[in-house]
Amino acid sequence: MRLVLCDDNRILCEALAFVLQAQGHRVLAVTTRASEAVAAVSELQPDACLIDVRLPDGSGLDAARTMRQGHPDTKIVVLSCHNDPAMVSEAKEAGVAGFLGKDQMPDSVVRALEAVSAGGMAFGIAAPRQHGRGITAERQDNCLGKLTPRETEVLRRIVAGQSTRQMAGEMGIAVTTLRGYINSILAKLGAHSRIEAAAIVSAS
Repeated sequence: MRLVLCDDNRILCEALAFVLQAQGHRVLAVTTRASEAVAAVSELQPDACLIDVRLPDGSGLDAARTMRQGHPDTKIVVLSCHNDPAMVSEAKEAGVAGFLGKDQMPDSVVRALEAVSAGGMAFGIAAPRQHGRGITAERQDNCLGKLTPRETEVLRRIVAGQSTRQMAGEMGIAVTTLRGYINSILAKLGAHSRIEAAAIVSAS
């Protein structure tokens, strides 16, 4: 599918884009504001747009309504850390094709897009988890305890949405060194991507 992604945390967006492109999808644009997503959908006319609910310049659901009115062929899938039933109901009324929690595995997003592409809906789709893969407080504490102080700093910056170059610049290290830290973090957390690593940290 041809996709537009929108989340105020750019690094999570970029990590998700990497996962989706590895599965054969084509990410046309990564945006961080509702207005940018609406403009990208208008210009690029993607098959689908994945968008967060709360964005710096407004509601992702309002943006979804605008997209649906102007470009009804573009499917909208909401990604949110909030799964309030009233919000899910509002999303359905806005005409979105799916609503997924950010705490789910990246594979859940891939499966949701498969469902949407086939003309179905994707509300609460979850990927099967292996033993010990659930994000629990115990797992969070155990995983974070394995990180060195430097790795912990890098992980905090990932969650804050900093880009690779921004992190390297502010920390005064080479990009290759930073990537080494990131790979070590992913290995210690048992995460497959930065978006999953950030989900582990954000879970409580």
